[in-house]
Amino acid sequence: MFENRGYKRTFYSAPQSVTSLVAAFLEPTLTVAVFLAVSTWFDVPILRSDLTLCLLVFALTFPGRNRFWERPLNAAVDISSSWLSLLAILALCGYATRSLQLFEPQVLVWWALITPVLQWLAVFYGRKALRRMASRPENRRTAVVVGAGALGVKVARAFQSRGDIGLSFLGYFDDRADDRVDGNAVLQRLGNLRQVAPHIRAHGINEVYITLPLGSQPRIVELLEQVQGTTASVFFVPDVFGISIIQGRLQDMNGVPVVGLCETPFTGTNRLVKRISDLVLAALILVLISPLLLAIGIGVKFVSPGPVIFKQRRNGLDGEEIIVYKFRSMRAQDDGAVVPQAIKDDPRITPFGRFLRRNSLDGLPQFINVLQGRMSIAGPHPHAVAHNEQYRQLIKAYMVRDKVKPGLTGWAQIHGHLGETDTIEKMQARVEYDLEYLRNWSLGLDLQIIARTIKLVFFDRNAY
Repeated sequence: MFENRGYKRTFYSAPQSVTSLVAAFLEPTLTVAVFLAVSTWFDVPILRSDLTLCLLVFALTFPGRNRFWERPLNAAVDISSSWLSLLAILALCGYATRSLQLFEPQVLVWWALITPVLQWLAVFYGRKALRRMASRPENRRTAVVVGAGALGVKVARAFQSRGDIGLSFLGYFDDRADDRVDGNAVLQRLGNLRQVAPHIRAHGINEVYITLPLGSQPRIVELLEQVQGTTASVFFVPDVFGISIIQGRLQDMNGVPVVGLCETPFTGTNRLVKRISDLVLAALILVLISPLLLAIGIGVKFVSPGPVIFKQRRNGLDGEEIIVYKFRSMRAQDDGAVVPQAIKDDPRITPFGRFLRRNSLDGLPQFINVLQGRMSIAGPHPHAVAHNEQYRQLIKAYMVRDKVKPGLTGWAQIHGHLGETDTIEKMQARVEYDLEYLRNWSLGLDLQIIARTIKLVFFDRNAY
């Protein structure tokens, strides 16, 4: 009846797996449950402030990350870093609102210690349970790959590296001779494309993964007609490994499949979450550092005449030019104008300005840019307009980093890629980290970046 109304749906979103659903609720629920349990253990009454904290924690940690497939050590590191980042944010909020005294210190300490341990234990035993279930014969599924090229080998290795998905890889089908297929697939060839459907019927194959190039469309169509006469599920794997995929996703536009290869992660609710987190954190931080901002402003004005704030032209979202703020660290010209910011050894830098740069204090006014909506707290470093024009021709996917707002700090900066980029190799490394941030963005990743930035600024100034 849908076709009569001019609507035909072709693609559906894949349903969330049961393990992903469990993981989404496991971390926030366990975190809140531990807090309530510890409060009960110490006979501390559950007040409105405690319930407010529980709601805030649940909102910040939902949905929980699916770590069941991770190795135990990697899961432990990830859980610890995420938990410490969350505690830092909560402590900052408590300090700014003067609400820390509303909670019992012993409850907070034991909650902070027990929660990550129980989260890791849940992941560890959950992983063992999933592997045990996947090893049962009734839960095993068999799969073959059509196409014995590099992409087919990637798919097969993905099956074999995941012991918890219950999938047994049997082999490849390909029409090409042995010298034209991937060397790792030669010994596991089961036949040519005409033998796929008979093999499925004879051995009860559950899943077929087609990895042939799009140039083989006639063969793919013929193969699909044959395989659709069986009960096997069929999946097509496009060869996109040669493309820099940013937030790749499949969309259904009124029955027309559209594959997104390069898109900003900040769309829909993600955009709202990002903006709200920026506004809340920037406002809190500005309130906390307002005495420091006043002191630095007086210092800048005292050491040399001229404006306190230096305005820089930078490229922002979608490459549009924006103005960002910094404390002036160089001497003004005789006419009162400020010369452009230069390298760290420039003799025009004042002693106080050198101190600001060395301690990463000159960029504090950019929190105002965050409130204005020009920048974000976490994101790619804002480059000068001239830099964009220079490097967009030299570095692949360079301009993709401008699909999001620039940040005060970012994934590249906490990995040591901050400061001068006097070689193309340095800029290439920074861009690679920026693209990795776009591919993997989450609110948890932003909190991790903020927490590691604070650590670097206060405990390892040479690294930031």
